[in-house]
Amino acid sequence: MQDAERHKRWFLAIWIAATVIKVVIAARLPLFVDEAFYWQEGQHLAWAYSDLPGLNAWLARLGSDIGGTHVLALRAPFLLLAAGLPWLVIAAARDVGQRALAWQAGMLTVLMPLSGMLGLLALPDVPMAVASALCLWGGARLLARVDAAGLALLAMGLVIGALSHYRFVGVIGVGLLALLWLPQGRRLLLDWRVWCVLAIGAAAWWPLLSWNLAHADAGLRFQLVDRHPWSFQWTGAWFVIVQALLVTPLLFAALLALSAHALRGVPAMPLQQRYLGLLGALSTLGFFLLGFFADVERVSFHWPLPGYLALLVIAPAWLQQRSAGWRRLCWGLAALGLALVFAGYAIAATSSLRERFAAEKWYPYNFAGWSQLADAVREEQARLPAGTPLLAGSFKIGAELGFALDDPRIRVLDHPLNHKHGRAPQLALWGLQQDARSAGPALLILGSGEVQYKHLLAYYHQVCEQVGPLPPPRVINIDHGAQRFLLFKLPAQRAQGECVAPAMAYLDQPRSHAQVGAQFEVRGWAFKEGVGLRAVEVLLDGKPVASAQYGREEPGVAGYWKISNDPQHPRVGFSARVDASALPAGRHWLGLRLHGNDGSVEEWEELPVDLD
Repeated sequence: MQDAERHKRWFLAIWIAATVIKVVIAARLPLFVDEAFYWQEGQHLAWAYSDLPGLNAWLARLGSDIGGTHVLALRAPFLLLAAGLPWLVIAAARDVGQRALAWQAGMLTVLMPLSGMLGLLALPDVPMAVASALCLWGGARLLARVDAAGLALLAMGLVIGALSHYRFVGVIGVGLLALLWLPQGRRLLLDWRVWCVLAIGAAAWWPLLSWNLAHADAGLRFQLVDRHPWSFQWTGAWFVIVQALLVTPLLFAALLALSAHALRGVPAMPLQQRYLGLLGALSTLGFFLLGFFADVERVSFHWPLPGYLALLVIAPAWLQQRSAGWRRLCWGLAALGLALVFAGYAIAATSSLRERFAAEKWYPYNFAGWSQLADAVREEQARLPAGTPLLAGSFKIGAELGFALDDPRIRVLDHPLNHKHGRAPQLALWGLQQDARSAGPALLILGSGEVQYKHLLAYYHQVCEQVGPLPPPRVINIDHGAQRFLLFKLPAQRAQGECVAPAMAYLDQPRSHAQVGAQFEVRGWAFKEGVGLRAVEVLLDGKPVASAQYGREEPGVAGYWKISNDPQHPRVGFSARVDASALPAGRHWLGLRLHGNDGSVEEWEELPVDLD
């Protein structure tokens, strides 16, 4: 009893601290692009959408209606659900004979980074995790006795899960397999009361099925076919490595050991605990296998979380059998892992810290630049005739600007991202995705980083096909251009002719993170579709330091960018000698200012160099 009281105090301290930290971060963290789209869905209330069932949008709408258009208000319902998740795990642990260790199960749920980070973002994984916890608690309770409480828990979990995500089908499937695995589970499935609950859960899928029936199975095709290669890929091994890091290595090893015990049917394992072990084992191993065949381009590290929750209920008893040193290290690594996750989100929430990582692979571009973009759009709107509509280049920009400007009906051009993320059908239903060539005046906003650089020129040509040749843009470089937006004032009468697009450039020398002397050479190439460039300036820390000699022959550029129509090919190379002797040693940012023959002036993204 004394140990239980001590564990309770530790749990409450950790739970309160983690919840407070999450609230502070969530209030400052810029909106993630998916969250912005869920907000937009919430402003167009429906039973289901092209990407998800309706619950996530309803929760986003609830938060915004109560607290206004603010990131913390949007995330508040998800923070509350995430705060309740450890308590569900504690209750389940008590029900399966782990009363003395239940508070430890709750602590593990708070400290494991994969579950501990829940609620920071308004994502469907939060209600789905709650639904999974309700189902595993209800299922385990029903194995001991069929009562109203167990049936109600299972029914609530099935309904919430069906309204949360397509992926919850996997939770249901694993639950049924685990029951079929056990003789007592097979007997439970013969009980008519359980089938009544399953019927209620099945009925909750009707809004999603109805949407798909009405729209040629667009959502199902995206979730089950379009987004997955369904061919073996060795990169799936990274999925397991990432899991070990996000669960933390020793706790990950413990959960795998529990899974093995459950699959082997260790005699000492009580029925309810073995059921939970089977849930975790089948779910986890299933997702590990799926990782070698499924989508690796989008975020998928959160998929096995429902299985881990089942294992966390019974993990404390397994940990008790390890040495004190092993246990302390396991708990310490879990706490460290959660602290690192919070630190990562804190960096993404702090503009000065984000800027330091502008040239790194882990730059949090999905969180960066939206407020600066919104400010620039407001400035341009003030200069344009009242009522000039906005035209976003992709669903990301449309949703993020929609939230910032409180306008859920910003029109969006057709973009590969709209299809890649399954949002194109929904935009079409709202009448927001369109070919804008015949439209009147508009302020067009493009994100140059939304496609890979090797596909950027083709994307610009696609935009030209939709809106005609592009006028000179206003360039918004955020964090040295790591996040880059282009604003175009489209005229009422669209121009005809060859594509005119933003300039493109590349620095061959020096490269990013290069060590350079006080005087160094700059070489590269640059071109601008349709009109060409007349000059290139070299910048250091945003200030001109050299005028480049432009017009050197670079036949390989036109050979690579075969569709380019710059009239000055192949004379698109440039070189300059920079004298930086007046600058202090250390990190500086090297950039370009590109002057087009159409009067455009565009600053290219900067790269870091270190002066000796």
